[in-house]
Amino acid sequence: MSASNNKRQIRHRRLRKKVAGTTERPRLAVYFSERHISAQVIDDQVGKTVASVHTTEADIRSEKTTGANVVTAQKVGKLIAERAAAKNIKRVVFDRGGYKYHGKVKALADAAREAGFEF
Repeated sequence: MSASNNKRQIRHRRLRKKVAGTTERPRLAVYFSERHISAQVIDDQVGKTVASVHTTEADIRSEKTTGANVVTAQKVGKLIAERAAAKNIKRVVFDRGGYKYHGKVKALADAAREAGFEF
């Protein structure tokens, strides 16, 4: 494990002490590996994932740009908001996963907001 990933995990643990998803307002958690992006809407009270998107899915893999970049983050943000809206979820708490709020994280959050999420 690299030192930067270790620091990210420490920041994420610190953040998770304050951020928790409820049934009315679940948590939008994001994760970025070097090649993929994952986003989940999680109800922490029940311990269930309500909606999820990953770049290994056929919907996203069929497109040519599937790396963990800003363009893909925008697609993932839009898709997660659409899938959650299908289950009547419009308000979420954003869990940035210990990442700094810029670049891919900001692109995913902005795309999710444009698609109907409030956070």
